Amino acid sequence: MYKVVIVDDEPLIVEGLKKIVDWDRYDCVVAGTASSGKEGLQAVQSVDPDILFTDIRMPGMDGLTMIAALRSEHKDLQVVILTGYRDFEYARQALTLGVHRFLVKPSRMKELNEAMESLVQKLEGIKGERSPADGDEENANANNFIVKRAMEYMEKHYREKLQLADVAEAVYVSQWHLSKLLNGTGKSFSDILNEIRIDNAKELMRDSSLHIADISDKAGFSDIAHFSRVFKKHTGMSANEYRNRFLR
Repeated sequence: MYKVVIVDDEPLIVEGLKKIVDWDRYDCVVAGTASSGKEGLQAVQSVDPDILFTDIRMPGMDGLTMIAALRSEHKDLQVVILTGYRDFEYARQALTLGVHRFLVKPSRMKELNEAMESLVQKLEGIKGERSPADGDEENANANNFIVKRAMEYMEKHYREKLQLADVAEAVYVSQWHLSKLLNGTGKSFSDILNEIRIDNAKELMRDSSLHIADISDKAGFSDIAHFSRVFKKHTGMSANEYRNRFLR
């Protein structure tokens, strides 16, 4: 039997889907429900469903990033988006991330049945190791999307005491999975974060009123000794040498 999780912040939608769809007909069972993006992620991790019906316009949630994260960590998960918004560009991006269907609320019974028939057919193909070739491309798109979002988050928060766990939480994936994705770029989390901080330190050096210690702090380093080591590793010279050579 295929397991289904339904996520929506409208209880009527969740209960309606549970009752209106003939799940037995499609050899499916509703194994979990949730009323928020965070609860939805927890439900997916706990249940490990084959199919997810989810809204992507819920409070405190970046819908596209959540979808990308789910597809990145659960490559065979089939996602159906339920939304009250008709947004073509949003739908286009969602489809490139591997979303199976994009249904606008309130969905008609015919649309739901068509979606279920298509979903089961695709799942049977995956089970028989006849997964469509475009699945690999969709998963690659999801992985790239998560890496891009992670780097954007790091660019925004590099001044903070940033840990891998903070970034992983922001992009809805596990620390292990994010580390694997970042390593796929040829650089570790620490490498990327240090590059961002050093690039910003270089910009700060243009302000001649700032001491190296001030720059170290503003760039997000916990102490000047660490900053000095990282700066020299990345540039081949000390911060003072760099400032004297290039900025005067």
